Amino acid sequence: MPPASAGRPSADNDVSTVLDLERELQTAECRRDRKRLARLLADDFTEVGASGTVWDKSSILDMLGTEGSVEIEMIEPVGRVIGPDYVLLQWISRTSRMRARRTSLWRRTNTGWELVHHQGTPLE
Repeated sequence: MPPASAGRPSADNDVSTVLDLERELQTAECRRDRKRLARLLADDFTEVGASGTVWDKSSILDMLGTEGSVEIEMIEPVGRVIGPDYVLLQWISRTSRMRARRTSLWRRTNTGWELVHHQGTPLE
């Protein structure tokens, strides 16, 4: 009998896949593509931004639709599997205006990975 994990991607593959998706979310192309964003964000998505603003899926889609082009650098990204079908990422963002410590929680669904929660905490 095959092990329970047979046919499932490895934890390293899961983290790698989710890191790639997180990097994609930081690109101007993805942030301007409402359809792509809607697929990547869970219906129950929440975000506590570095500004302290709390967003849901609808409000973040509207906000990103009006966002000017901003270059976001991902620094020191790390991830780990925290449970079946969940990956937690931590990284630092750097833009021309600020740096923030970021945490993202991703969930695997039947159709792929989706971002469930994101939080940014400003760094000095």
